[in-house]
Amino acid sequence: MEYDVVVVGGGTAGLAAGMMLARSRRRVVVVDAGEPRNAPAAHLHGFLSRDGMSPAELLEVGRGEVVRYGGELLEGRVRDVERLEERGFRIWLASGGELTTRGVLVATGLRDELPEIPGLRVRWGMDVLHCPYCHGYEVRDAPIGVVGGDNRPFTMHQASLVRQWSADVVFFPNRITVDAEERERLTARGIRIVEGEVARLVVDDGRLSGVELADGQVVSRTAVFVGPRFVPHDELLTELGCEIGENGWVAADAMGRTSVPGVWAAGNVVAEGAQAINAAGAGSLAAIGLNHYLLAADVEQAVADHRVAGERFSRA
Repeated sequence: MEYDVVVVGGGTAGLAAGMMLARSRRRVVVVDAGEPRNAPAAHLHGFLSRDGMSPAELLEVGRGEVVRYGGELLEGRVRDVERLEERGFRIWLASGGELTTRGVLVATGLRDELPEIPGLRVRWGMDVLHCPYCHGYEVRDAPIGVVGGDNRPFTMHQASLVRQWSADVVFFPNRITVDAEERERLTARGIRIVEGEVARLVVDDGRLSGVELADGQVVSRTAVFVGPRFVPHDELLTELGCEIGENGWVAADAMGRTSVPGVWAAGNVVAEGAQAINAAGAGSLAAIGLNHYLLAADVEQAVADHRVAGERFSRA
């Protein structure tokens, strides 16, 4: 095999895995298409010792650490992963190249599908947000809106949660129907509910200034939270035959092991709620798990070679 491990995806999880495997003196390459999920955000938060750093800077530092320990980086996209009959995998690149490896660690993340509301996507990661733990403190005490999206459970929880950061929260159910109990709970929390379909976000001088409804009413807001529909980039895993869990996502244990021998997964591709710091930890754990898997094979091979050598010696 050309590599011990090919890591697919060079975000926080993939780079943490690559560094740990390189430090374990494994032949590892991280293949990355250069499309991180958090690219629109200017800063990341809640990451101990890296709070306030830009996502781009964090990844640049991570890439340097992988290379420092002997790991390799390859810019590109993985088109397919083929399981070889004898053992290991062949990685087909979109560019036409191929790699061979004993193990695969998939850290391809997810994509955020936002409601089709004009102005929402262009402000994403700036003053249109989804995670209050990541960005709530930066908009504390501001006039905040929560806009209903396709992810109903997430949105309803978000509407109540965001109230911790501001006393001025307006919930726009948009196309969500709020039942009597939910309405009472939100109202008790001091959250104002404004019904009606959201037509667009209003932006003045490069800043969000309000939420406009279909009837023309504009509610002044300087930050908006929305619950995206999280869609994992798990095609490589599903095509390999990895089992799907009850939640509809590829199943992986606490160390990132999937149901396919030699295939691990880490980060948002198998955990929708993983923040950057969680993804880094998951990547490190998956790397350790995969290294132990390779170690077992190494020991098995060493014992087999030792026995063959002993038989040869006894016949000599």
